[in-house]
Amino acid sequence: MISTIKEYSMLIIGSFFFAIGVNLFAIPNELGEGGVTGISMLLYYVLAWSPGITNFVMNGILLIFGYRLLSKRVTYYSIISIVFTSVFLHVTEGMAAPVDEVILGTVFAGVFIGIGLGLVLRAGGTTGGSAILARMTQKYFGWSVSSSMMLFDMIVVLSSYFVIGAANTMYTVISIYISTKVLDYILEGFDTRKAATIISDHADEVAAKVNADMDRGATVISARGSYTQESRDILYIVINKQELFQLKKIVHSIDDKAFVVIHDVRDVFGEGFTFPKT
Repeated sequence: MISTIKEYSMLIIGSFFFAIGVNLFAIPNELGEGGVTGISMLLYYVLAWSPGITNFVMNGILLIFGYRLLSKRVTYYSIISIVFTSVFLHVTEGMAAPVDEVILGTVFAGVFIGIGLGLVLRAGGTTGGSAILARMTQKYFGWSVSSSMMLFDMIVVLSSYFVIGAANTMYTVISIYISTKVLDYILEGFDTRKAATIISDHADEVAAKVNADMDRGATVISARGSYTQESRDILYIVINKQELFQLKKIVHSIDDKAFVVIHDVRDVFGEGFTFPKT
């Protein structure tokens, strides 16, 4: 029950952020957008049709044809987000943030739209348009949601060149790139960590020191070198970014010839990170 309420809240809040990004930052700066929203904006520029209404009608048609390819849950959540997005687009129509520089409007449009899309997709829904198509390609082809959306969005954006001109089309590309990166962070997590792979002849000593001084666990992996054919232990350790210097210091103090590879980790959950050790 609590999980469902949280998902509904994310759908509504995400729809609101998406509408704010469009009406307060994108439209006042005559930017474009991808998918159905981009088409709605072009119709607004050319015919002064309400983006909220055109967004609702076109996404409704898309859902009629695409609901069979989506799960019942995604379809239901998409209906909720499309309805609220259309309502918020209609309610906030005509509002504009006082931004004199187009580049600032571009950045904030990308951030707000990215947050909105990320929250809606993370809750399990879509905002319609290219998001529905992206969900389909993810389900049947395994494509990344953000990459698929960017591809579909670019098709619409490049078409908008004939309405908003070359300069604003290029600003739109920047905005979509920013929203895609923000979307990735929302879907994959902001809580980035570092992972270290350590190959050392003193793996046990390093692991013990890490356990004692850093209160971090170390996974020991048995491996064999392809050239020397020697067997040795490899340590895999996940830490906070702030602990990286301390880890390097520990490894160097025990084995200055150790081979260490540092990886970026997008998101971590489990004992010791998202909840205390028992």
